[in-house]
Amino acid sequence: MTEALFLADSYLKECDSLVVAVKDGKFVVLDKTIFYPKGGGQPWDTGKIVKEEEIYNVVYVGKFGGEISHEVNRVGLKEGDKVRCVLDWDRRYKLMRSHTAAHVFASLLCVGTGALITGNQISMDKIRFDFSLEKFERNIITKYLDRANEVLGKDKSVKWYQLPREEALKVPGIVKMAGALPPDTPFLRIVEIQGVDKQADGGTHVKNLKEVGKLKLIKTENKGRNNRRVYFEVE
Repeated sequence: MTEALFLADSYLKECDSLVVAVKDGKFVVLDKTIFYPKGGGQPWDTGKIVKEEEIYNVVYVGKFGGEISHEVNRVGLKEGDKVRCVLDWDRRYKLMRSHTAAHVFASLLCVGTGALITGNQISMDKIRFDFSLEKFERNIITKYLDRANEVLGKDKSVKWYQLPREEALKVPGIVKMAGALPPDTPFLRIVEIQGVDKQADGGTHVKNLKEVGKLKLIKTENKGRNNRRVYFEVE
């Protein structure tokens, strides 16, 4: 199984890897990777895999059957090749900032209103969240967005670590997605924002809220009974 280096260190920009399998010429499995696969509302990473002087652009990364697969733009890589992985860092860092900001906003709203997240998606230009709110009032959204921005201006650490599953599930609010269950594994990866939020999460984040910037509301939508949608961006 591919060693997912980003789970331990979201700031790794390059690493040496070994090609362990290639399917249909363009789908590459490595022994270890810095590329995040699509999942949990966070998009996949892009970048390049370099073999000597040859460059293979990584255009998609997904997880299939427990393995992380890297789709490259051309054929040529073979099992046993020693390669260098290079991340598109600007893209990754923007997604990290957005992901951490989303955790802050969602935590404040969920704790303050009792709402649960019913859907989410992060992209380079915006963040979308769906919430189970009984009343559709824009001022509720702006209230918690303002509170999130107050928090984002502070020096608060963000850390991630493993907890035994049984212990993790005792933490209030460890799962904020409606109807969701954490992975059926002995240990859960926890992302903790100092004094703000603690939840099971497999994505990438910044180390301090001072890195995030500010949230700007784009729009809100009523998506039906008890389901509200909000779009915002990180500036």
